[in-house]
Amino acid sequence: MNYKKNYQKQIVPVLVLSGILFFAPNVYAQETASFREVSGTVEIKSPGSSLWAKAAAGDKIANNTVISTGFKSTAVILAGNSVIVVQPVTRLSLEEIIQNQNDERVGLYLQTGKIRAQVNPPAGGRSDFTVRSPTATASVRGTSFEFDTENLRVDEGRVQYASANGRGVSVAAGGVSYVNETNNTVITPFEAAAELLTPAPPPGSGSGAPAGDNAPVIIPPGSDVRVSFDWD
Repeated sequence: MNYKKNYQKQIVPVLVLSGILFFAPNVYAQETASFREVSGTVEIKSPGSSLWAKAAAGDKIANNTVISTGFKSTAVILAGNSVIVVQPVTRLSLEEIIQNQNDERVGLYLQTGKIRAQVNPPAGGRSDFTVRSPTATASVRGTSFEFDTENLRVDEGRVQYASANGRGVSVAAGGVSYVNETNNTVITPFEAAAELLTPAPPPGSGSGAPAGDNAPVIIPPGSDVRVSFDWD
């Protein structure tokens, strides 16, 4: 009797070197972050758990772990090559950290509070670091910045900052930006700098700024100013 065998073909990526058979590694590998320093009350809630546990230096942080700091409490987190300083009364979650030989991708969700991040790309590669909040998203490729869900300040590099509706601005070192809740847009660094230069109204003048001929004229640094005179 003849038997006909059916074989299911399966393609498996392999690497053949000097007659030795190797399975090719995954392009991307899921990684874990860890606590470098913990001060005060710092707790974590693991994925799928409803219980909070006390965090300690050296503890690993899996993806989708929620991290919470109490009053006068801070934590320093190592996420790949990046360092995240979690300020007091902050709650955030590590959404993902993925690495390969050259690139690194880190995603955070900041619910409340403030963080400071130093984003360092891998040697010879790049880092894609993103922090989301209920109102905005900050996307970074190699920089240092502070973010508190609405207000952004950049110390080094450049951050692409966008509101929930997708309208964004680019904020360079020394620049600040924030979310305008009235129209759900982010303020440009130029507008934010001009607001910082606007003098506060004198005591007793009410909450409104002077109007008409008494309104102050604010000229941001670097502006192209033209002055003209009319003769009677």
